[in-house]
Amino acid sequence: MGIYDRDYYRQGRSGFRLSAPRTAVGAIILLNVVVFLVELVGGEMLGNRLAVAELLAAHVNVDFPQADTLRQPWMWWQLLTCGFVHDPNQLGHIFWNMAVLFFLGRDIEEWYGTREFIRLYLVTLVFASLVWAISARLVDPNQPSSMFGASGAISGVVVLYALNFPKRIMLFMFVLPLPAWLMGALVIAFDVWGAMHRGDNVAYTAHLGGAAFAMAYFQLHWNIGRFFDSAGAWWKGRSRPPLKVFKGEDESGPPVADEDVDRILEKIHREGENSLTRKERRVLENASREYQRRRRPE
Repeated sequence: MGIYDRDYYRQGRSGFRLSAPRTAVGAIILLNVVVFLVELVGGEMLGNRLAVAELLAAHVNVDFPQADTLRQPWMWWQLLTCGFVHDPNQLGHIFWNMAVLFFLGRDIEEWYGTREFIRLYLVTLVFASLVWAISARLVDPNQPSSMFGASGAISGVVVLYALNFPKRIMLFMFVLPLPAWLMGALVIAFDVWGAMHRGDNVAYTAHLGGAAFAMAYFQLHWNIGRFFDSAGAWWKGRSRPPLKVFKGEDESGPPVADEDVDRILEKIHREGENSLTRKERRVLENASREYQRRRRPE
């Protein structure tokens, strides 16, 4: 399946050994394959091939033994885990998802960086699952439904590929050569048609949710890593006192270089006051004292 190449096998003292994937795409594919094997083995042991999938899938409009993911906050983790299980009765379900991720995801990972790609993949997956759960709840509140598979996040990868590399020629279904932008448009159109007709068991609304998030991410120039960094800085700075302006009678501190003040003011403009460290705050306080002292009449 293209998960490993010969570079992943390293020669050790006791012979060849298998190393971990070097990319996030490889790690995600490996995790999905491992979970799929657990589904097969666990299903045979429990006498139900869908037992593992039912545990990790997202559910709506259901009662015991499956918990309703949307209505029970302690089950929200299923909005993430559902994206790492696939139908054990259909090998094509996991094969096509992982094939698309392998061929398109590597360029997206290289474009955005490994850490941002991991964050983007997981957030897209959760958002797509949430869109599916809400739509299933609103459209038919009396119909029990379950959803699993990586297709929501994969749809996001396809859309990002089409937006970032629109003129690249792709082989649609490995046969028809198409520019990436047209391939992305066809995928979205197919999902819209499927969501409107609802004629099979495909979670088209999850696909559309993943595609919508990817499009917003691209058009609005989001960066999930910067968002988490800003949120963490805000949380850490909640208990910090506000900056003080010292009057002339305050004791003067050590002299402050103008370039240090400029750098800190630029940081405030870029990331907000809550991003400052204690040392940077002391620098600004000393600069304020020095400024007031200079203004004091002789």
